Amino acid sequence: DEVAIAITAMNKWYGQFHVLRDIDMTVHRGERIVICGPSGSGKSTLIRCINRLEEHQSGQIIVEGVELTNDIKDIDKVRSEVGMVFQHFNLFPHLTALENVRIALQRKRGDNFDFWRSKKCLDALNERACELLDDVGLNEWTNTVAVEMPYGRKRALEIATTLAIEPDLMLLDEPM
Repeated sequence: DEVAIAITAMNKWYGQFHVLRDIDMTVHRGERIVICGPSGSGKSTLIRCINRLEEHQSGQIIVEGVELTNDIKDIDKVRSEVGMVFQHFNLFPHLTALENVRIALQRKRGDNFDFWRSKKCLDALNERACELLDDVGLNEWTNTVAVEMPYGRKRALEIATTLAIEPDLMLLDEPM
């Protein structure tokens, strides 16, 4: 029954355009919600505000117990716990599906470049990356370069790379 996201009286403007008006929403841990609406209705803006990629002008957003204000430490804390799949792909188009997921795994675990180059470590990373690719139905696409993958497969790859960081919460903007 823990609250993952609590939004109270949140408003967002772009200039004079009031894109999000008095949003109240509570999402509990383990709950899955879908927000539907026409293009331009503010769906993407809402999830970008939840990850503080967009700043809201009034109201309150609390994610995993952290209120989103201008405090950079709090923003970084929330972003480290929240995975986001964007509308437009955030993949390395010249790398294979396996390499894209492996990079996400390395990013999650730290930046010790020499450690990541060891054969033992690369084998373990590749094994975990293959598991994640299998989880999203991409086991046959492991060695395919991302730019050569169809749209739906790229979307699944983006989900696998997001799962690699083991987020507590996932925000998906038009995932399929």
